[in-house]
Amino acid sequence: MDLRKLKTLIDLVSESNISELEITEAEGKVRIVKAAAAAPVAMAAPAVAAPVAPVTISAPPAAAAAAPEAAPADVAGHVIKSPMVGTFYRAPSPGAKPFVEVGQAVKEGEPVCIIEAMKILNEIEADRAGVIKAILVENGQAVEYGQPLFVLE
Repeated sequence: MDLRKLKTLIDLVSESNISELEITEAEGKVRIVKAAAAAPVAMAAPAVAAPVAPVTISAPPAAAAAAPEAAPADVAGHVIKSPMVGTFYRAPSPGAKPFVEVGQAVKEGEPVCIIEAMKILNEIEADRAGVIKAILVENGQAVEYGQPLFVLE
């Protein structure tokens, strides 16, 4: 694996919500693990080559990411959580009307948002009927798996 490709992978991991990435190719195996300060990278030598010490490269510190917001203690109700890591969008397209607003009634199975993951737009549906009490995420914000998105009454 060439250094340009390795640098690109390090940049992708440091700029994303991914904490660990492992890639195996014919030339060898690369494992990138994001730590609090820097992401150490260990590259194992190819199996057919003579024994070589692993190379360790440190990536620049990851940009300070906003911690996933938990449902506020004063907001009680059913929480709709993110089923995946990705980017949260309230509307089906830029400039379009949002799927839901605070105070709006939703039915079970009705789309409430989109989460973009790996260039795929995934519609997230309400898992039960209710009224939107709170929207906990900003449009375009990165979300984690299990992060609260909406509170229903």
